[in-house]
Amino acid sequence: MPVIESASLAPDLKICRILNGMWQVSGAHGAINPDLAVDSMITYHDLGLTSWDMADIYGPAEILFGKFRRAIAARNDDCLSQITALTKFVPNPGPMTKSIVESAVDRSRTRMNVSAIDAIQFHWWDYSDERYLDAMRCLADLKDDGKVRHIGLTNFDTARMYAMSDNGLEFVSNQIQYSIIDQRPLVQMTAFCSKNNVGLLAYGTLAGGLLSEKYLKAPEPKRADLYTASLQKYKNMIDAWGGWSLFQKLLAVLDDVAKKHHVQIPTVAIRYILDKPCVSGVIVGARLGISDHASENLAAFDLKLDSDDRARIDEFSSNCNDLYSLIGDCGDEYR
Repeated sequence: MPVIESASLAPDLKICRILNGMWQVSGAHGAINPDLAVDSMITYHDLGLTSWDMADIYGPAEILFGKFRRAIAARNDDCLSQITALTKFVPNPGPMTKSIVESAVDRSRTRMNVSAIDAIQFHWWDYSDERYLDAMRCLADLKDDGKVRHIGLTNFDTARMYAMSDNGLEFVSNQIQYSIIDQRPLVQMTAFCSKNNVGLLAYGTLAGGLLSEKYLKAPEPKRADLYTASLQKYKNMIDAWGGWSLFQKLLAVLDDVAKKHHVQIPTVAIRYILDKPCVSGVIVGARLGISDHASENLAAFDLKLDSDDRARIDEFSSNCNDLYSLIGDCGDEYR
């Protein structure tokens, strides 16, 4: 077993640097058997992958986490203290009063079977509606009330991070898309995070599974072949980045690097982003009860990319399209 890497988003908030993502139970990735899903969560936990990322809008994710937590508690050991749970608050734009925000937080607390949420990550759909600042103030009040331990962000851009900071609002993290394909965080966000001690939590690091041996030397998939929401989303990102032909060249290089280190392509892709500045963790989606890639994920903790490996991968950054110019800052694809 590799040594599990951890990161501190705050003095009292330590996470495993590979987090188990639960978007895959939201309904856009096929049916989930709840009992098998909880069994799979226990397996991940026992392997040392003890940090979980979910959301109030991810279907039964919070409920499954609550069942998992009760199952761990029933073992009569101290494993509950090892678990870190991050969920999201994703409201529709509108009035953000304390009662509205507190109701959403209380619902998540009940579903997750926790008295206080380790970190609640806030997402806002419409920047023209500045009531996101009101929502953040309400979350800060709930932190003072002991219902939330820490506040994070999801898919906020750098300008809004500055705006919140300028208004005295504190947050420990921002969850954003970050992969070999999409390195927009390096343009502006990393500098803000370094200056303000904010951790980046990366998702999309495996491009929904496209960054894997399965797609090496494969013909470009048609829409009907992209059978999950993740595959559809990240195929669109690859198209914007440079297209399938350039992607195949990238996969070939990643395959060479992986074979050199006796690992798989996803392991290289995870390690590459873990090594980026200000990245506290990488969120890897878990198709609970359907497939198990825990060993590939764990192998990233043992992998050490050398300067030649990084140079070969970095070369693609100068040959691809500029996603920052095409899409905007992190999260702008949702607005």
